[in-house]
Amino acid sequence: MRNLARSLESGDAVVGGVLSGTSGDGVDVAFARLRVREEGGCLRPAALEPLAFRCSPFPLELAERLRAVLDGVAPSLREVAMLHRDLGVAFGEAVASLAADVGLAPVLIGSHGQTVWHHDGAPPAERATLQLGDADHLAERVGCWVVSDFRQADLASGGEGAPLSALVEDLLFPGLERPICVLNLGGIGNLTLLGEGGELLGARDTGPAGALLDGLARRLLGAPMDQGGEAAQQGEVSSAVLERWLRHPFFEGGARSTGRDTFGEAWVSSCLEEARSVGVARPEDVLATAAALVAQAVARSLEREAPHGLKQLVVAGGGVHNARVLAELRARTGLTVQSSEAHGVDPDAREALGFAALGAGFGLGWGWGAPEATGGADGRILGRLSPPGAG
Repeated sequence: MRNLARSLESGDAVVGGVLSGTSGDGVDVAFARLRVREEGGCLRPAALEPLAFRCSPFPLELAERLRAVLDGVAPSLREVAMLHRDLGVAFGEAVASLAADVGLAPVLIGSHGQTVWHHDGAPPAERATLQLGDADHLAERVGCWVVSDFRQADLASGGEGAPLSALVEDLLFPGLERPICVLNLGGIGNLTLLGEGGELLGARDTGPAGALLDGLARRLLGAPMDQGGEAAQQGEVSSAVLERWLRHPFFEGGARSTGRDTFGEAWVSSCLEEARSVGVARPEDVLATAAALVAQAVARSLEREAPHGLKQLVVAGGGVHNARVLAELRARTGLTVQSSEAHGVDPDAREALGFAALGAGFGLGWGWGAPEATGGADGRILGRLSPPGAG
């Protein structure tokens, strides 16, 4: 541990992040050079210089097992144990492969794993979350320290365990003019609000993004996604269907976090049924309405929580590639909408970079302040440590 801390404190360490998001479409791996600074007598992560990124598909058989769980098929305990192990192996192989290809030797990896269960704004006594992808199997294949299981300490302190990326947004986007909103559109959308001084004002999940868009694309187009939002671009938004979809209690703004357990395949089915019940069946129109829902959910969150003077929305995650979603965001929020790429952060790498930062925070002994983001207690050191394997 002392050697790890010394490596991170050097201000030149290579750290990495790995995860599979709520869309479950592959393994994201990012490497970055860590810069540190002193704050309150302690060292904390100060900046990340992105070095490399790759999204690797899961092996077909593992992808099918994971998709079944994400789509609501209840696995046996044996299947959970095997999936936990095999995801850890897959994460480790993806990290090791990228490290070898780009000639980097990370000293630490922050692994978020794959979320298979997350409470949806439940009272504290009922909150639980589960991320699979065993970190010891990952560490064995990579040969460096691995920090994982970031959400539990926040849950234990009374938080919702999400959205954690809000804790490191100032680190990922140090040059953004404040106030600013950073929006990530993965399977679930989440936003972070930073004030004029860079302080964290708040964060929350906005609702479904890829979970709805990709779920509909699989059913209506026979494809994993509506590439670039091309089909949605050709459709018309049904205000009647949009109004019905927005009646879901989550959009009233109570819970900070949500997941596929609320907005998974069962909800996608109900969305299709509601659309057809009012005569909206053309795939292009359903997908256009889904893009409008994603944007309207963001607009509602901003109406409740955005700071005075907010002019810009910086977007990351897979949703940034959907042109119809971006157009709907501009129309419904009235803000300038830009990809995070315009600010030096690959939109596909943003979450992996975030977990690299969270992992580095653990290695430095830095306690993150979480009340404005997750509702958890201030200053908790998030994560658990697995020692290096053979690599």
